Amino acid sequence: MATDGVAAKRADARRNVESVLDAAITLLATDPRVSVNEIAKAAGVGRVTLYGHFPSRAALVEAVSLRVIASTDQALSAIDLAGDPRDAMVRLLEATWQLTRRFGAVVIAASDVLTPEEMRRVHEGPSRRVRALVERGRDEGVFRRDMPVLWQLATIQAVLHGASAAVHRGDVTADDATRLVRDTVLAVLAVTP
Repeated sequence: MATDGVAAKRADARRNVESVLDAAITLLATDPRVSVNEIAKAAGVGRVTLYGHFPSRAALVEAVSLRVIASTDQALSAIDLAGDPRDAMVRLLEATWQLTRRFGAVVIAASDVLTPEEMRRVHEGPSRRVRALVERGRDEGVFRRDMPVLWQLATIQAVLHGASAAVHRGDVTADDATRLVRDTVLAVLAVTP
């Protein structure tokens, strides 16, 4: 009997964590500064329960970021990166932008509370895919080799994050950002005559 009570509490705790993460993803995706109170309310739990699972807003935002990145990484793994590296980069950028557009405010929230090292760690998985494609394009002579790969990757990431922030501020439309991201990154990577 005691074991059933413990199992029920653990199941409730898991449900609470899932509810908090789901609510946080939904709310942070539209408002990077949403309060913990609003997240707890949307999750149907109290602040004490939320803080029992996530000791700070930063810990919650990090957990949300890791979940969003894992989901993003899974979606991007389905992108066909075969063929011409430029065409593959367009497919990858367009898919990445759609996910960034969907979760862009989460990135803004994360950059507000996570250290640069934590942000780098959160982006490691998706970065590997982009790096492999950039390196293949460099090897095939269609992407520039006159700058470090890490600089090219940082530029791609900055363009995506910048586009997200610009859309969030209303500086450009999400549809325009799709073209701007693609054209900017391809221009940065292109071999110059």
